[in-house]
Amino acid sequence: MNISEAARRSGLSAKTIRYYEEIDLIAPANRSDNGYRQYDNKAVEQLLFVARAREVGFDLQECRQLLELQRDRSPASRHTRQLVLEEEPLITAAY
Repeated sequence: MNISEAARRSGLSAKTIRYYEEIDLIAPANRSDNGYRQYDNKAVEQLLFVARAREVGFDLQECRQLLELQRDRSPASRHTRQLVLEEEPLITAAY
C-alpha cells in the first residue's frame, strides 16, 4: 500500500510517517518501480503501535525502546513487555 493508505490505516499523517523513517524509528519503506513508498501490514502495525504509544504519553525514544522490545523474543524481553502492557493497556492491540 502507498503512504496515503498507510497514513489512513495508522491514523498518522504522511509527513509523520516520513519523519519516523528519517529518524530510523521505523524501517524505511520499500520503493516501487516508480519510487513511491510501499508499506506492508507489518509496517502499518508498527505505525499503529507508535501512534498508540504516543497517545498514552511515551516519547519517541521510549517508543524506539518499546519497538526494540517488541522485536526481541528473549524471555527477559517477554517479561518486560508484560510489565509494560500491564502499565499501558491502550497499546496492547499492536502485540
